Amino acid sequence: MLDRSTFLRPIAHRGLHNAAAGIIENSGPAFAAAIAGGYGIECDLQPASDGTAMVFHDHALARLVDAPGNTTDHGPAALARLAYKGDPGARILRLTDLLELVAGRVPILVEVKSAWEAPDPRFIASIARDLAAYRGPFAIMSFDPSVVAVLKPLLPGVPRGIVSGLYQPSWSGGRLDADRAYRLSHLIESRAAEPDFFAYHVKALPTHVTRFLREGLGIPLFTWTVRSREDLATARQWADAPIFEAIDPSSPG
Repeated sequence: MLDRSTFLRPIAHRGLHNAAAGIIENSGPAFAAAIAGGYGIECDLQPASDGTAMVFHDHALARLVDAPGNTTDHGPAALARLAYKGDPGARILRLTDLLELVAGRVPILVEVKSAWEAPDPRFIASIARDLAAYRGPFAIMSFDPSVVAVLKPLLPGVPRGIVSGLYQPSWSGGRLDADRAYRLSHLIESRAAEPDFFAYHVKALPTHVTRFLREGLGIPLFTWTVRSREDLATARQWADAPIFEAIDPSSPG
């Protein structure tokens, strides 16, 4: 079960990043800034070539670092040597690096990225091993309910969530057909994961499903990604906590 008093607070999306100021998403400085602000942290995990859990949003490297290919084309040591564009002092973190940095000071929402196929068991094992050893508050979540379901027995008692919204073709890189996108948008595939919370796209709120979950069943609802006062007003009315960036979440909605 998700501890509302711990987790239902503004959550910094990929850390408190600001590329214009040289603070890059999912980097150590972004996470340190979130901690300093007292915000929760949302982060993303991708696998290295051996399955090691790395803190990185994209499967491909080129948007954020000067390196070819995907995270799965490189070992964890090689990835950890890569400097971020815009901040040559920051490197790609392993999940263990992030957990050591946070050290229980703020809650973490750990989003496991999916290629919409059977996940690499080494990646799943790496995530479970690293998180099982951590003593701070964290929860796991994914757009892919099957990933959350696989992690469920490996991290018993850990809060689990499903990330969703009204699916756009770009979200899956064309891997999902219209029927699957509909099922995911309306949370129909969530049962096996037994989620304790949901995180839904702010631009889609409210929906009948999210209102039923939150108001009818009392299940906590985060909303992503809150980037404007309009988004913040939507989050305050239709969700329990914003996953935000580029805005002060305490500002008037």
